[in-house]
Amino acid sequence: METEIELKFFVSPDFSETLRNKISEIKVLQHSCRELGNTYFDTPDNWLRQHDIGLRIRRFDDVYVQTVKTAGRVVAGLHQRPEYNAEHDCNDPELTLHPSDIWPKGKEIATLQSELLPLFSTNFMREQWLICMADGSQIEVAFDQGEVVSGELTDAICEVELELKSGQTDALFTLARSLSDAGGMRLGNLSKAARGYRLAQGYQGDQVQAMALVDTDKNDSLESCLINSLEHALSHWHYHEQIYSERESIDALHEIKNAISFIRQTLTVFADVVPRKASALIRQELKWLEQDLEWIKQYDYLDDLLEDKGHALRKLDARKFLINDLSTVQQELPTRDSMLSQFNSARYTGLLLDLSRWILTRGWQPFLDDKSRSAMSQNILPFSVVQLDRTWHELMAAFPPEKELNSQDYIDQQYHLMRNLYTGVGFASLYDDEERTRFRLPWADLLQGIDDLLTLKPLKGLVDKLDGEEREQLERWLFRQENSILHAMEQTRAISIEAEPYWQE
Repeated sequence: METEIELKFFVSPDFSETLRNKISEIKVLQHSCRELGNTYFDTPDNWLRQHDIGLRIRRFDDVYVQTVKTAGRVVAGLHQRPEYNAEHDCNDPELTLHPSDIWPKGKEIATLQSELLPLFSTNFMREQWLICMADGSQIEVAFDQGEVVSGELTDAICEVELELKSGQTDALFTLARSLSDAGGMRLGNLSKAARGYRLAQGYQGDQVQAMALVDTDKNDSLESCLINSLEHALSHWHYHEQIYSERESIDALHEIKNAISFIRQTLTVFADVVPRKASALIRQELKWLEQDLEWIKQYDYLDDLLEDKGHALRKLDARKFLINDLSTVQQELPTRDSMLSQFNSARYTGLLLDLSRWILTRGWQPFLDDKSRSAMSQNILPFSVVQLDRTWHELMAAFPPEKELNSQDYIDQQYHLMRNLYTGVGFASLYDDEERTRFRLPWADLLQGIDDLLTLKPLKGLVDKLDGEEREQLERWLFRQENSILHAMEQTRAISIEAEPYWQE
């Protein structure tokens, strides 16, 4: 058995020139070009796929190699999967070529063998270089162009794969950073096999999903909780990046931004143990990207006002004028093409690579002193109580019970409230779900109320463009809407303040 460790990137065909120019500056041990054909097999009910196992036969020249890949993990494009290879003499699978204990329980090998069918194939030209890095690590670079085929359906292949053959994982990221510094590479978490299964199964696209809670266990240490939280967010980020790359979805961009915000808050939560200088560059780049995606909120506010041909504005005489102006503003926001360009940019890809490397190589450890190192090994539960207490006191200071708040008071606390709510995501599984939800729900409603207030902002900017009765009518409408929202928010705030902290016994 071998453990395949590789990074995958989606590129355009013309990236080949950039790739060759980059490789010409590096020590190349071997270079080859060959045509590869791969057939993937499974049962009619996808028994292997259900157990996260891939079975393929690769053919090149007159050589056949049968490969089984078992369950692995993907973190920001880094694929780690155990694989078993065996020489074969034809394109018909023979399961006995591999150890019997790798197959799923519940079905005899002979029965599984008899049920296998070819599902799809991947046929591509592979140009390949074996690179020697400065530290002696050897990395195989492959540029693949071709297609995935299932029946009459096809999907183009144009990828760069970096596979660590020997040496340090860190060297893999160093090379990836070098190759991507001109842009044009997007980290991918979809293998050719995954794309083939999608074709074979009539894939219609993944659905946008709200970020789930981190599966934190009461026996976890601080370090394992940190790692799990960051990997959880990265997985969420990549899942929705892939959705957006396949179809336009503002909701998918929202989830990417949510993942970024959660990562930033996680680094803040652990700042007492992990020195800020350990993640300084990563935090700087995360802040840049989060701010660069702020326009998504503005899009939502405009979309709410324009929904159903501006139904919310139906009682206003200036409705047509307002809709026209709001539509113009919305159309000037970043396009899908500009977002896809960002996904392929050097800065964006560099951030994902640096964050992934930081997690996988435990990049914080060189910055820890003995006290911090000891703290990182401690149980997460007491630490979570301290952090949730801190969050609670910060919220009470931001929304003091004795003070009546106006619209701007609430708006000024939007980002602070959102970040504080993310503190609970990493620790939520440690506590009773019902009690946690009861505590958090009013605060989440308060955050929604702030969004409702901000939805009025684009209209406030148009007041001066109106005259006479139309202007007075809009001002009265805005006044009533704002007062109604504020009244509801003040009631919600009273409930939030009185809610019993679920982490306190």
